[in-house]
Amino acid sequence: MTAPREPRIATTRPATAAAVTLYVATRKGLWRLKSDAARRSWTLAGPHFLGHIVHHAVADPRDTRTVLAAARTGHLGPTIFRSIDRGRNWTEAATPPAFAAGSGRVVDHTFWLTPGHPSEPQVWYAGTSPQGLFRSDDGGVTWSGVAGFNDHPRRRDWCGGDQDATPDGGKLHSIVVDSLDPRHLYIGLSGGGLFESTDGGADWHPLNRGVRADFLPQPAPEFGHDPHCLRQHPVDPDRLYHQNHCGIYRLDRPSWTWTDIGVSMPKSVGAIGFPLVLHPRDPDTLWVFPMDGTDVWPRTPPRGRPAVYRSVNGGATWQRQAKGLPVAQAWWTVKRQAMTTDRASTVGVYFGTTSGEVWGSRDEGRTWKCLARHLPHIYAVEGA
Repeated sequence: MTAPREPRIATTRPATAAAVTLYVATRKGLWRLKSDAARRSWTLAGPHFLGHIVHHAVADPRDTRTVLAAARTGHLGPTIFRSIDRGRNWTEAATPPAFAAGSGRVVDHTFWLTPGHPSEPQVWYAGTSPQGLFRSDDGGVTWSGVAGFNDHPRRRDWCGGDQDATPDGGKLHSIVVDSLDPRHLYIGLSGGGLFESTDGGADWHPLNRGVRADFLPQPAPEFGHDPHCLRQHPVDPDRLYHQNHCGIYRLDRPSWTWTDIGVSMPKSVGAIGFPLVLHPRDPDTLWVFPMDGTDVWPRTPPRGRPAVYRSVNGGATWQRQAKGLPVAQAWWTVKRQAMTTDRASTVGVYFGTTSGEVWGSRDEGRTWKCLARHLPHIYAVEGA
């Protein structure tokens, strides 16, 4: 008989009534969407970086001022911008992420940004396309490669060589810093799989046991998978979830084997999607946004009927949440960074669509309201 899991516990608390700010990163710039204290009315401000692709914009939870934005600009190329006044004014990084000279690799764009551990208030991590891992020790002003991954002797094998493995280029994403241990890191490679480091990024090992890879000749390889989004629960950091090209999974450390919780999704909907977000205090509650997983893979909701699915029991069962969303003929989807939550006592859930709409729920997904329309194709929605 397996002994009960004894999770490490971090502390968090509900936010008091306060305005929520969402940073909305799009194909043509960055917008800020701010609520009143009741989260009933919303005001849109922007754009910043009009005409530039903004893949990700993240507010630093360790202070109340700093925001970083990863942009691909026509004249500057791939770079990172930094604001120290909540996104009103921006300066470009002095040294943005770039592979070492002579490496034969060139950063096409920075795809993912993650603040470091609270004990390291100036540290940030960035993931790029093609797959590279970078770190800043000065709040995002200068960046250097994490040699333990970028120069790892097995990196090319993990990434499938240096050829882009996905339609718009391979990605290093879902950089997770353990809330109780700054040297404990997770990353996702699309394609490649999930990987873990326990020494601050000096060395890495695959973490894909139990995950299917139906698109490969060997359906359960050590690596070569296509994870879409990895999340670690902030209160119970030994509980991880991830949305994969081949299902939805949960991992309870110290186990090394993922449990397929996508099998409990309705068969008519399936378990394929990009985003996955967690309740900030309840490790058993999560939300996903499924998309059509048929052979065509159109990246639209099944039958053009968008819905969020929530589980309150760690993925054992799921409930469809679509009240207020279009009931038919809605052919957009939600990308892996384009869904987030707030920390209110009744949690707000938010997502942005590929057709430029931002939707929000102030009652944990039970009802939805469109908060903004007519924006460009949305890549990311992150809350402050």
